[in-house]
Amino acid sequence: MGVNVIIGAQWGDEGKGKIVDLLSANVDIVARYQGGANAGHTICWGDETFVLHLVPSGIFHEHATCVIGNGVVLDPVAIMEEIRMIRDLGYDVDGRLLISHNAHLIMPYHKRIEEARERMRDSSAIGTTGRGIGPAYMDKFARTGIRVVDLLDRDTLRRKLKRAIEEKNAVLRGVYDADGLDVERIIEEYVEFDQLIDPFVTDTSQYLGQALRAGKRILAEGAQGSLLDVDFGTYPFVTSSHPTVGGCCTGLGVPPTAVDTVTGIVKAYSTRVGNGPFPTELDDATGERLRQAGGEFGATTGRPRRCGWLDLVALRYASMINGLTELAITKLDVLTGLDELKVCTAYRYDGKETTRFPSEVQTLEKVEPAYVSFEGWSEDITGARRMDDLPQAARRYVRFLRDALGVRISMISTGPRRDQIVSEEAAPAFSVSTGGE
Repeated sequence: MGVNVIIGAQWGDEGKGKIVDLLSANVDIVARYQGGANAGHTICWGDETFVLHLVPSGIFHEHATCVIGNGVVLDPVAIMEEIRMIRDLGYDVDGRLLISHNAHLIMPYHKRIEEARERMRDSSAIGTTGRGIGPAYMDKFARTGIRVVDLLDRDTLRRKLKRAIEEKNAVLRGVYDADGLDVERIIEEYVEFDQLIDPFVTDTSQYLGQALRAGKRILAEGAQGSLLDVDFGTYPFVTSSHPTVGGCCTGLGVPPTAVDTVTGIVKAYSTRVGNGPFPTELDDATGERLRQAGGEFGATTGRPRRCGWLDLVALRYASMINGLTELAITKLDVLTGLDELKVCTAYRYDGKETTRFPSEVQTLEKVEPAYVSFEGWSEDITGARRMDDLPQAARRYVRFLRDALGVRISMISTGPRRDQIVSEEAAPAFSVSTGGE
């Protein structure tokens, strides 16, 4: 067995947490390959809801080992809070959670600089979460970052931190007119963090390589979505890493030849958080209805998400750059009760129609979506478990998406719980087990 990569096929918030939780029942390892604590994966069991930010969603399946790869930027406070939460829920993490020694750390100055930079941008702000993700990746590629492995040697840590904080303090004070940070206090905090995190730290790429040779089944979990990829997304309104399939290889140290399947997670409509172009956005009562019915508020920040109709131009693009082999559609139940549904099949720009997803935001901000309309349905579909259980209008909508994208649909989510899932065609690469409530 190889690697099944779970990809967000839109602007993030597609419901990857539920799908990873479902598929984790039948894999050996679940590995997170990029991003940081700015992303939240929500899992619902019965009346209980849990949000994970860094630990892979498979942690609630006790047979599965969870890996945080080198491509993730690690917030010490967030990871320790999450580990405590998981333990308080009665789940063992010892020996089951592995953290790459090459993962970079988010430092207090990263958060301070990001907040100050967003304030200065004013109307041109990207709309970040203020979690220090971008500045941490900037230091990583500037070769000035602090990695988990640096915590092992106090003298090395002190030297690197002293140099980094002196530089950041000069920027904070001189450019952003903000307070600086205390070097010694930060060193003490991170030495203490080293003692807490040390039992989880290992060479995760070596671990995953051995697992592949042993025939283990690996589920690779991305954060955010393809349209937020720093190279392939709506730049500059993007994240600072690679949520696309290539990020799996660089963020975990697994070879491309190990990737068996790529599952794209897509909402039955579209949402976006923060600023940036959004061609099918509905700034009206229908958009507000989708927001309220879908609970479209950020799992990490609580920010209301912008809502709109499904965009096939963007989805075809995401399918192309990721090589999607299957789709999982989430939140189909949110569309229940709408008399008419619309799907964008092309863009109109400068008097012409195109199916190309433009890479320049100036164009994407000006395109007008060309829609096809579908009859809605009023029946409650949250109890559906087979395609035949869905109303005819819902089946027609789903199969249109399948045919338009040319990618088979392996599952459809009809509610937030584990058991609210419909298998549409052939079973996915790692079959679904809904488990208990």
